[in-house]
Amino acid sequence: MVENELNLKKQYQELIRQINEHNDYYYNEDAPKITDFEYDQLTQELLEIERVHPEWIKVSSPSQKVGGKAKRQAGVLVPHQVPMLSLQDVFSKEAVVDFVNDMKKQLNNPEFVVERKIDGLSMSLRYEKGVLVQATTRGDGTFFGEDVTLNAKVIQGMVTKFEAEIEKLEVRCEVYMTEESFQKVNERQELLEKKLFANPRNCAAGTLRQLDFQITKERNLNIFVFNIQQFQGIDIESHTQGYELLVKLGFPIIEEFEVCQSAQEVWEAIERIGEDRGSFGYNIDGAVVKINSYEQREQLGATSKVPRWAVAYKYPPEEKETVLLDIICSVGRTGRITPTAVFEPIHLCGTTVARATLHNQDFMDELDIRIGDTIVVYKSGDIIPKVKEVIKEKRPVDSQPFFLPKFCPACGEPTVRSVDSADLKCISLNCPAQLEQHLIHFVGRDAMDIKGFGASYIENLVAENFLTNIRDIYLLKNHKQELIDKGIIGKDKNTEKLLQMIEDSKKNEPFRLLTGLGIPNVGKATGKTLMNYFLTMDRLQAATQEELKEVPDVGEVSALEIFQYFRNDTTIQLIDELKELGLNMVQKVTGGTAFKGVTFVVTGTFETLDRKDIQEQIEQMGGKVSSSVSKKTNFVLAGEQAGSKLTKATELGIQIIDEHDFIEMLENSKLL
Repeated sequence: MVENELNLKKQYQELIRQINEHNDYYYNEDAPKITDFEYDQLTQELLEIERVHPEWIKVSSPSQKVGGKAKRQAGVLVPHQVPMLSLQDVFSKEAVVDFVNDMKKQLNNPEFVVERKIDGLSMSLRYEKGVLVQATTRGDGTFFGEDVTLNAKVIQGMVTKFEAEIEKLEVRCEVYMTEESFQKVNERQELLEKKLFANPRNCAAGTLRQLDFQITKERNLNIFVFNIQQFQGIDIESHTQGYELLVKLGFPIIEEFEVCQSAQEVWEAIERIGEDRGSFGYNIDGAVVKINSYEQREQLGATSKVPRWAVAYKYPPEEKETVLLDIICSVGRTGRITPTAVFEPIHLCGTTVARATLHNQDFMDELDIRIGDTIVVYKSGDIIPKVKEVIKEKRPVDSQPFFLPKFCPACGEPTVRSVDSADLKCISLNCPAQLEQHLIHFVGRDAMDIKGFGASYIENLVAENFLTNIRDIYLLKNHKQELIDKGIIGKDKNTEKLLQMIEDSKKNEPFRLLTGLGIPNVGKATGKTLMNYFLTMDRLQAATQEELKEVPDVGEVSALEIFQYFRNDTTIQLIDELKELGLNMVQKVTGGTAFKGVTFVVTGTFETLDRKDIQEQIEQMGGKVSSSVSKKTNFVLAGEQAGSKLTKATELGIQIIDEHDFIEMLENSKLL
């Protein structure tokens, strides 16, 4: 083999490795590391090598696979009755015309349906006598998928039952998330200090696989049905007739499809979808061209990977040059300061855009972006505008680097860069941009647990200027009559009840107060650990970084965050004021020591026990509850639908107990 071919083969093997790795991120982790366009470029490169050298094709090649692996931990594996194949991708007008002409050669007067390709998660729905009996994800596409029936039933637009004399019906749909719903989910993730989802598709995929269907319901997924897979007891002959039936049965179908006869008509329909793709409110990743007739589809058949009767056209990412007019900084509800590029308006993917996020200082430094620069802007996922690069040849001679502010734009307090991330934050408890969220967190179940103090009350009290910081919660009693007169909390009885709950919360153990302060990396569990270690708020405030690092599960980053927090003048003043108002600052040590030094992981659902009660009982006995399984875990308490944590515990050889074992351990007050 000549040197060029050796190099080409190495390139081919590397492409297999890269694409399989990215497939795993996309299908199995719901967290792609590259854009769809970059992925498509790698795939096309691989396919071209395989076209020239078919003898090199391996079973491990991505070209020989349909989807990802079915995740056993995400749900019960069920066999596909009809394979959920992917579509052949094409990237040019010429390829679309070739497909249409090829179909015309093989078929008698074929009709083509052109419709949007929704960027979501594929799912099949199987009905028997009008009742949904099973919803299945794509899984490996050929043999098995995951049963997600419970979650599917709470998706918006889902048909769980229909009135029609149809013995059997299986349809294929795309589960997706609107941009509005996606933004709300990520806002909540940010408030909970959890990892943000990369895009709506990832969020939809992760949501559908949740073990708790209530989470699926809260995140407002949607579906479009785009194909009838199989049927029994009805007489339909084409895709469009199938859509007519689905509409009568109440299913949401792909919007605004077109029926075409010629290659020119097909291409014009694709262009129309492309022109409008920024205005749908949800992501598309292309346009699908498919044969209308079921009989002709049957005649064409499929390969092991794709049907021969359809292709998916992938739009190239649209990008344009514009001039950066300004960079403005906003403060989010968690204190994170986000820079936003403001540029001369441009038209992308059917909409006019004039802003794009610049994320953080590291991102801006990497771009070396400056006000006055000519920049290239593109739309990610056809909806979200992003800055791709700076055209430095067109940079003004007097331009200056841009730096995020040292002081919060909302309150003027100093900003702090998070130790373990690129985020710049305002940590002032009096920052008006964060006030509502600070207060909602403070009164919440995991913190001061003031029953009945809902978010709507806090929003109204802030709007009426009754609450300007945490301290004001305990001064509301001084405004009792005014609150009653204005009806902010309700009538006399409701107002008195809430004020009494606020007063009662002063007696709470101080770990709840510590949790409520919202210190980075200090949740309920860490708050308990800290107060059990230092016993008083005064001792905790006075602790050095070295002393903080000696506390179990408090690492270097957390120790620095806590140390800095208690050196802030605003914090010192707030703690002093809360002391004067009578809040408890001394931790009471309770419970036994039977579980001292023992780490539990609790997973799944239980017949007789509540997860919160389990955690409290373990901690009262001196033990610790961790959220993840590791070699340091002593016991995994597993209930129904325990999922991946149970699998990992088995792999690591960690002792697994059920709720009956746990109750017996508590009763005996000693380890078995």
